[in-house]
Amino acid sequence: MKKKSLPFINREISWLSFNERVLQEAADQTTPLIERLKFLGIFSNNRDEFYRVRVATIKRLTKLGKKAVEIYGEDPKDLLVKLQRRVIEQQNKFEAIYQELLIELKKSNVFILNEQQLSSQQEQYITEYFNNEVVSLLYPLMIDDNKPFPYMKDKASYMYIKLESIVGSTKFKYALIEIPSRTSRFVVMPKQGNKHYIVLIDDVIRHNTDLIFKVFGYKTVEAYNIKLTRDAELDIDSDVSKSMIEKISSSVKARKQGQPVRFVYDAAMPGDMLRYIMRKLGMNKKDNAIPGGRYHNFKDFIGFPNLGDSKLVYNHPPALQHKLLESNTNTIMSVVKSKDLLLHYPYHTYNHIINLLREASIDPNVESIKITLYRVADSSKIANALVNAVKNGKKVIVLVELQARFDEENNIYWANKLSEEGAKVIYGVPGLKVHSKLCLITSREKGKTSYCGHIGTGNFNEKTARIYTDFTLLTCNKNICEELNKVFDFYENNFKVADFKHLVVAPFYMRKIFIELIDKEIHNAKKKKPAYIILKMNSLVDKEMIEKLYDASKAGVKVTLIVRGICSLVTGLEGWSDNITAYSIVDKYLEHARVFVFANDGAEKIFISSADWMSRNLDSRSEVAVPIYDEEIRKQLKDILNIQLSGNTKVRILDKKQENIYKRQQPGEKKVRVQDEIYNYLSVTTTKGKLNTKSKALILN
Repeated sequence: MKKKSLPFINREISWLSFNERVLQEAADQTTPLIERLKFLGIFSNNRDEFYRVRVATIKRLTKLGKKAVEIYGEDPKDLLVKLQRRVIEQQNKFEAIYQELLIELKKSNVFILNEQQLSSQQEQYITEYFNNEVVSLLYPLMIDDNKPFPYMKDKASYMYIKLESIVGSTKFKYALIEIPSRTSRFVVMPKQGNKHYIVLIDDVIRHNTDLIFKVFGYKTVEAYNIKLTRDAELDIDSDVSKSMIEKISSSVKARKQGQPVRFVYDAAMPGDMLRYIMRKLGMNKKDNAIPGGRYHNFKDFIGFPNLGDSKLVYNHPPALQHKLLESNTNTIMSVVKSKDLLLHYPYHTYNHIINLLREASIDPNVESIKITLYRVADSSKIANALVNAVKNGKKVIVLVELQARFDEENNIYWANKLSEEGAKVIYGVPGLKVHSKLCLITSREKGKTSYCGHIGTGNFNEKTARIYTDFTLLTCNKNICEELNKVFDFYENNFKVADFKHLVVAPFYMRKIFIELIDKEIHNAKKKKPAYIILKMNSLVDKEMIEKLYDASKAGVKVTLIVRGICSLVTGLEGWSDNITAYSIVDKYLEHARVFVFANDGAEKIFISSADWMSRNLDSRSEVAVPIYDEEIRKQLKDILNIQLSGNTKVRILDKKQENIYKRQQPGEKKVRVQDEIYNYLSVTTTKGKLNTKSKALILN
């Protein structure tokens, strides 16, 4: 079969379908009002990144002419037209939802006002606020036809202003003012009774532009928001004389000068102003010029203040402590020595991992800590625990992935900080992006070496652990930990590629092993044996893996997919995917965990992994999947997957038309909202327990 005949949904089109699911959450009337606003912010932030990375890549491909079609599989110029059309459709929905939310917020006594809707008292408050808090943050840029056009930053929103002379000159002037990002986007004005009033800083500026320009003899005619998105792909310098950290630092700086890939403007802007600014930018409407609403950088709405009734926001229940880690009488490592543990964030507290590293940093028996850092929090407790371990004489080896997109600068900071404190820092692996989520603690007691290992699906980041759903396996299993050590040996000595009998490691073995497991299901299905595959991941794009899943479906293997984001596999296609069903869950937490289950002729294999099934994960990243051996944890994972598959709220069916139809509650069927149900499940199964240290047996109450 020729590759080009393979049923396949373009990854960019599928990604826009995913972001449509986020927009659905903003439109969903069962979602609390302020959370709906926040989903608009998430949708907008997702779309910004889409343009900065994916659309930027496609625009680069257009320069290759016919070769681009051979490389990409379709004409990138045609795809850009399709994407722009779909983005404009979504933008129209976005604006309609926002206007609807403004009305609904008013009913809940929360009023978002613009500068034309202020009372005289509010105008006075806003003017004082502008003079005291805002004006010192503003640096107007005059547009002069005789000088180069002022540089517009990526990700920044600007007020584009048309000025006229106070003394009666007929010639107009134009100016730009960057909307400051170092202050809150939302100005909360004094309450009036039980009514809350908010004005965006954009409108605070718009209301007071005359105060800025009148000293130069100008007054404002009109002012509109505009925004430019730039190519954010890193071009890594090939100079061998430079260190990796120098190359990444240089590339991050160069990113700020990336080529424009999208121009967003207020659709209400007059034609003369639009034509002028686009001419100055050297763009035309075909260059991803997107008409939008009054405000841009809507991602700031993720931080919209929680005002009014508590019902306007989600009620997040308290994070659970694992049943074996509630007591302070045993260290976490001593508990893990007796039994593997599975943590599931954000339902379980991430403090367990921070406490594990804190304990290791002061435990006299601990000799070393090895860890991979891909994205860490700004004020990282994880990194601080590692610094403390160095100060306590532990050998600390940290692989910091400098190429973690949009976290490069933060990772460079922590790499330098850890290095200065005495940790051994490895700046990634040449030719690979290290995406694994690993930690290995080595202890020596009474002359014997022992290990405690961490293999996860998410980053060592206590901030995202509150909003991303992820799994962590904590284990002292000797076979797994020794192979973890081999992975770290490879990070330190890239020429040492080991054999693995337990861990599934990319880019060396992962593709091969998962293909073999699918082939085994195909073989068993043909023998009329039970055969099934359950895959939960963020993205399914790799053509070889998709082709294998089609082969499995044709053979009668039941394939069930739970894919949050991109799914290029076409479901419901006769003769191809008759036995494949696919779902996507978008709710208050971001589904991020990866779980793979294979029937395996009755000896079921279950893995958790850092890897999606994309070519980059399988071929050009260091990823790790770990088999789950503990029977209790295997049951937990299967139970959680079954809850997800029984969900009939916030679950979408992924069909060939990309329609994002909700999976509905059937007559007589219990309502199952997956994320709430998983919390309830873990609340019940996370009961108090104690460890009998003499017999090393687990005793549950």
